[in-house]
Amino acid sequence: MKKYTYSESRDTRSGFGAGLLEAGRQDEHVVALCADLIGSLKMNDFIKEFPERFFQIGIAEANMMGIAAGLTIGNRIPFTGTFANFATGRVYDQIRQSIAYSNKNVKIAASHAGLTLGEDGATHQILEDIGLMKMLPGMTVINPCDYNQTKAATIAAAKYFGPVYLRFGRPVVPVFTPEDQEFEIGKAVMLNEGNDVTIIATGHLVWEAIQAGELLAQLGVDAEIINIHTIKPLDDSAILKSVRKTGCVVTAEEHNRLGGLGDSVAQLLVKNMPVPQEYIAVDDRFGQSGTPAQLMEKYGLNAANIVSAVEKVISRKVDQSAQVL
Repeated sequence: MKKYTYSESRDTRSGFGAGLLEAGRQDEHVVALCADLIGSLKMNDFIKEFPERFFQIGIAEANMMGIAAGLTIGNRIPFTGTFANFATGRVYDQIRQSIAYSNKNVKIAASHAGLTLGEDGATHQILEDIGLMKMLPGMTVINPCDYNQTKAATIAAAKYFGPVYLRFGRPVVPVFTPEDQEFEIGKAVMLNEGNDVTIIATGHLVWEAIQAGELLAQLGVDAEIINIHTIKPLDDSAILKSVRKTGCVVTAEEHNRLGGLGDSVAQLLVKNMPVPQEYIAVDDRFGQSGTPAQLMEKYGLNAANIVSAVEKVISRKVDQSAQVL
């Protein structure tokens, strides 16, 4: 198992703030809109350097999406900023009709996604946003894993033409990807090559997958670990190549089991290479209040549960082989 280390932990939303500032420096057409959550979205530095390119919309998320769509007509590249729950569920109609339907070049930046929003509870912990966004034709869906990757993803999103949903979170997590990484939309990142099982993870679960890989190595299991930062378009070839070698897969995400990364992988495999699959995800439930660590433990989104899922899926692979014989 390849060894990954880190010297600091930072929140991915701060990676967005840094990426937005750099994107603004690289392209004068980049503008930012916010629904009264400047501090939470880490937009302060962008506002300080480019005050004329920032629009405070207030608590009016639907209006923000409409304004952002309009700004693209003037060749602007708008980034809208609010919590993931408000950036998707509250304004789905506006995104569908004003942005996705006409392929507007809007970047929907969504912070505080998933369970790790923590104590704010189920009303704010949206676990359906990836599903909502990936169902929209033409929408690109990105869910980076740490500060550096979120910064790189934000810069890449600014250069990409078309609607993008960029998902990130509130808690501090290990920073383990390279600072100078090249972020390619739709291209998976191979973290560890292995032969026994494929672990496909996204967002905060990528680090947990790495920790699981180390535990599995101690058990004699050689895990292949893939970081899927872009859920749509999915890197089909990377997944199929890996699963062709390992014969089974575990997907890991901080999202509802229905409609997320695991569903996308399952759809790919059932059409091309049916193999045993296990899901690490929230099992069709709402969240609740608690610390991020408590909630990840309660809902089984951690390294220990990935290890258990791997053991289960490998046993299914063995059973399947025996039945074929």
